[in-house]
Amino acid sequence: MAHFAEIGLDNIVIRVIVVNNAELLDGNGAEQESLGAEFCRDLFGGTWVQTSYNGNIRKNFAGQGYTYDSSRNAFIPPKPFASWTLDEATCRWEAPTPYPSDGQEYSWDEASGTWNVSD
Repeated sequence: MAHFAEIGLDNIVIRVIVVNNAELLDGNGAEQESLGAEFCRDLFGGTWVQTSYNGNIRKNFAGQGYTYDSSRNAFIPPKPFASWTLDEATCRWEAPTPYPSDGQEYSWDEASGTWNVSD
């Protein structure tokens, strides 16, 4: 099954749907993203871009509220905190300090800029 994201205003993902792979096949039996996007457009209108559940294309699996960045050809999740920066290689947000690796669960405290042990 293929997945397609509907892109709305400001390139924000509105929704993601599943499309049967047969809808992507051209006359030679090769998958074509454009055919899947056309199928979605014919059903629902709008602009559609393929996304990959396992991240094989466009860096991340699209989700509602993600941004499609055409210059990076990537889906970028919403920025969780103002201090976090985008990793250009993965198009994922990173905290100013790495997540601790001691096996405990932590949550980010934006005010102090630190990871705090979760209760």
